[in-house]
Amino acid sequence: MDETETPDVDLTAPTALPHPLYERLLAADARLFERAARWNWPGAERVLPRLSRSANHGVLWAAVAAGVAATRTPRARRAALRGMASLAVASATVNTLGKRSVRRARPLLDPVPRGRRLRRQPVTTSFPSGHAASAAAFAVGVALESPAWGAAVAPLAFSVAASRVYTGVHFPSDVLAGAALGAGAAFLVRRLVPARAATVPGARPRAEVPALPEGEGLVVVANQGSGTADRVNGLRVALPRAEIVECEPGETGDALAKAAVRARVLGVCGGDGTVNAAAVVALRHGLPLAVLPGGTLNHFALDLGVEDERDLARAVRKGEAVRVDAGRFVSDGTEGLFLNTLSLGVYPELVRARDSWSHRIGGWPAGLLGALRVLREGRHPLEVEVGGERRPLWMLFTGNGVYHRMGLAPGRRTDLADGLLDVRVVHGSGRPALRLLAAAAAGPLTRSPAHAAVQVNRLRLTGLAPGTLLAYDGEVTTVSGEVTVEKLPEALTVYRPLPSTS
Repeated sequence: MDETETPDVDLTAPTALPHPLYERLLAADARLFERAARWNWPGAERVLPRLSRSANHGVLWAAVAAGVAATRTPRARRAALRGMASLAVASATVNTLGKRSVRRARPLLDPVPRGRRLRRQPVTTSFPSGHAASAAAFAVGVALESPAWGAAVAPLAFSVAASRVYTGVHFPSDVLAGAALGAGAAFLVRRLVPARAATVPGARPRAEVPALPEGEGLVVVANQGSGTADRVNGLRVALPRAEIVECEPGETGDALAKAAVRARVLGVCGGDGTVNAAAVVALRHGLPLAVLPGGTLNHFALDLGVEDERDLARAVRKGEAVRVDAGRFVSDGTEGLFLNTLSLGVYPELVRARDSWSHRIGGWPAGLLGALRVLREGRHPLEVEVGGERRPLWMLFTGNGVYHRMGLAPGRRTDLADGLLDVRVVHGSGRPALRLLAAAAAGPLTRSPAHAAVQVNRLRLTGLAPGTLLAYDGEVTTVSGEVTVEKLPEALTVYRPLPSTS
């Protein structure tokens, strides 16, 4: 955000001063400005004016965000996104409230050396500094998600804020007020969308597992179709004696079965579907599981608190692990395990449509197109019997553990061993798109005209038509007749880093 070149107020209009104290503060601010103008800033003349111009319209911060996100770590991407979201809030606040509320003229440039001045002077009001607000919002937003990246960005943000006084376009108090407003915007965004570090699940119940300082005894099966090359290479460096087996998507099942025979710890690198297959093998062989996120969707690993190879390697080296619940469904001889969610209704159709296009256009675009296609097609709601009563529904969602809405953020779990199934139903009357949107807008409300929610440890559905689609952890199968869903409490042992203070 920067000051635009179209004035929106009359700077020549007389303004009443509310109090003598206010006059003294303005006078002190002007004296500080004049001292800054006379002060020699070594090396700043060639840097600060250019830096100030580069921050116009948020261009500098967009470039920094792109550079941070390009490191391809989840925390860095979230930090870049949070920084830009905080900047947007700060910019909107300055434009709509700040500059329209305090009609302060810009400083006179007489004491500022010509070499410092900007070629094009802003003509909007001076208070607060939009550049300082954007700089502080971006830096604080980044730091709230990633302190390390925040520390790297902070000197640049400070320099941009200082450049506004150095070039003579702002009084010091303008910059301080803008910085305070920007920091406040970042904290507001965090309140609406908490940082992942603030929502990491508790490390319970803990499990006894072998510590593998260099990874010996760990066999990791990596699904190459998930784009896991960077993660795998990082894991090889962190755990040099671990065995890593890379395979094509269709070969992961056989590779996991073979790895379990010789592994002390079974590892997997891939998306939620691959992790699901590994969990089935780990349970069958009584092995602890080491999960490295490497797919488009990595809900289980991220809810567990494992974001990258550094987190996993630390847990494996120290022998840190917890026990987590699993969900199981049974229908006419068909049995499956799920670590995240199980769904009936329109969502399995969306998954099938997404999978048919994802290899051509990528996962997220395919998901969007799949949703549009499914919601536009004319269809009838799913008919199912619950508690002896036949009901139409557009979707039945069952979570392995309770999902919480964190402000405006998507739902996630903070306890992977709570012993509960989170069951949410979107009723079948009306159009699916309207019903699903109404249910999403209801958020954490347990009941609304569009949906209902209940938490149980077992669920029984009957009266399903043959060939009914069921999705679990991104995979799709068909069921008919009766479906029973139940919890397997603390069934699976998984590595995850534990708090250093414990």
